[in-house]
Amino acid sequence: MAENAVKVLIVEDEARLARFIELELKHEGYDVEIAENGRIAIEKFYEYSPDIMLLDLMLPELNGIEVCRRIRKESEIPVIMITAKGETMDKIAGLDSGADDYITKPFVIEELLARMRAALRRTNAERSSSDSNILTLKNLTADISRRTVMFDDTEIELTKREFDLLVYLIKNKNIVITREQILNQVWGYDYFGETNIVDVYIRYLRTKIDDRFGVKFIHTIRGVGYFAKDEN
Repeated sequence: MAENAVKVLIVEDEARLARFIELELKHEGYDVEIAENGRIAIEKFYEYSPDIMLLDLMLPELNGIEVCRRIRKESEIPVIMITAKGETMDKIAGLDSGADDYITKPFVIEELLARMRAALRRTNAERSSSDSNILTLKNLTADISRRTVMFDDTEIELTKREFDLLVYLIKNKNIVITREQILNQVWGYDYFGETNIVDVYIRYLRTKIDDRFGVKFIHTIRGVGYFAKDEN
């Protein structure tokens, strides 16, 4: 498999269909993983970091609508719904949950491949249309347009929320930011969840960056908030 192959996560509980799609996609040069239910799909999304997801609507554990909603909180990767249902309301529900496209079983593999190429082209076009914006913090580099983070020559895989939090910290490096400011800017003014979510995601970033590379970028000011330090 090519090192830069597009990574596809197939979420399908019909084993024969999943295997058929897997073989066809691998033949086309894609890198493929399969999840047989909704909960495994969420786990593999974080572990595998796919470039595109093929998502069945009717799944055990969590249905495709709920899987798509959860994915959309973290990522803008293309999601194509695959289902046996062709009713208009099912299509609307899939698209409203954040899916980019919809294909109904039975389908020919050429149509699925064409829809995948179109979805990936749209995503790449959206990324390239944004002016490249590179942020740096010592030897850490965040590319906003590509949504990638590098420590020297090593890429760090972050979720959408982790990336947004890191970018906000870097944009305000050496400035102490309160939890309320972070919550408003990264989660949005209409967020009504637990306020300690900021602390949770700060821990995630420290695990993936500070702890992994033996550095200390993210500092805590007790009772106030956090800041990203760009000085020795």
